[in-house]
Amino acid sequence: MLVDFKILPENARVWIYQSNRPFTEEELVELKPLLDEFLKQWTAHGKDLQAGYDLPYNRFIVLGLDESQAGATGCSIDASVHFIQQLEQKFDVDLLDKMNVTYKNGQYLAHKDLASFRKMAKARSVSSKTIVFNNLVQNVGEYRENWEVPASESWHARFF
Repeated sequence: MLVDFKILPENARVWIYQSNRPFTEEELVELKPLLDEFLKQWTAHGKDLQAGYDLPYNRFIVLGLDESQAGATGCSIDASVHFIQQLEQKFDVDLLDKMNVTYKNGQYLAHKDLASFRKMAKARSVSSKTIVFNNLVQNVGEYRENWEVPASESWHARFF
C-alpha cells in the first residue's frame, strides 16, 4: 500500500539506491508512476506493505517501509531489487553499485567510485568535513538525521 513517505514513522525501514547521475525532469515524470504502482502492489506473504518513497536531489530512490503492520520478507525484498533492476535498465542508470560515493561539492553533488574517492581524500581534494550521503542508514529517523553528514561522522571517515 502506497503511503506518503513523510508520514512514515521514525523506525520505518529504509533502502537507499543512489544513481550514478541525476534523473531528468522527463524521467521523473515516468519514474514516479512506476514507483507508485510498485508500492501499491508490494506485498509480503499476501499482506500489503505500507511503503512510501522519496527522491532527494533527483538522484536517489529511497524506499521506506512501516513494518508495524507487515514486515519485509526475503521474497518481498527480492521483488524490490528486481524492480530496481528494471529501473536501471529503463533509465540506463546504475542504482545497485554500493562501491560508489555521492558527496556535496559546493552546491553540486558529485559521484565517484570508491577508489577515486579514497584517492581524493589522500590528495586532500575532499576532507573529513565534506558532506557525504551515508546510504547505510537503517530507518527513517536515521535517514532524516544522519544521511547527509560530514564524512568524519560516517563510514567514509576511514579514508581520512
